[in-house]
Amino acid sequence: MRAMGDLTKDEVGEFNISFHQIKSGMKISVLDASNYFKGLLLLIRKDLEVTQPEIELMKRVGKTLGFEKEFCENAIRDILENTYIVDTPPEFSTKELATKFIKDGLCVAFSDNLFHPNEEQWLISTAEKNGLDLQSFHQEQEKAANRRGLPDRLEVDDLIVEPC
Repeated sequence: MRAMGDLTKDEVGEFNISFHQIKSGMKISVLDASNYFKGLLLLIRKDLEVTQPEIELMKRVGKTLGFEKEFCENAIRDILENTYIVDTPPEFSTKELATKFIKDGLCVAFSDNLFHPNEEQWLISTAEKNGLDLQSFHQEQEKAANRRGLPDRLEVDDLIVEPC
């Protein structure tokens, strides 16, 4: 067993990076976290198909936001048939958070290499509801369309959910 002071140079670097990420994240409420996850769930059902890349991204988002693994898996599995979830675009507490949601929404929507018109309309409605500029939306849409594969990082990775 090593003493606490016996960290390797790589381990110290990893700790510093992790500590910096924790310190510099954007703090959000539980309500905003719930709206973020729910909004992306509603997005993935817009084309009436939930693909494997969408499932992978949604699990990452749910884990990052602190939701239980089983809850996320059930919500993803049941989203196409769930008639109890209100299908309205989410409203966030800040434009910055709404922008992060739109960027992640575009990543999720393009993850199956198809951008369904219903997905586009959902994200535009969300942008409008949160007072975001549609020109910026279309610029982000263009970036997402040109991306290949699943992203290493999502905007949600920079969020810290504040306990109640």
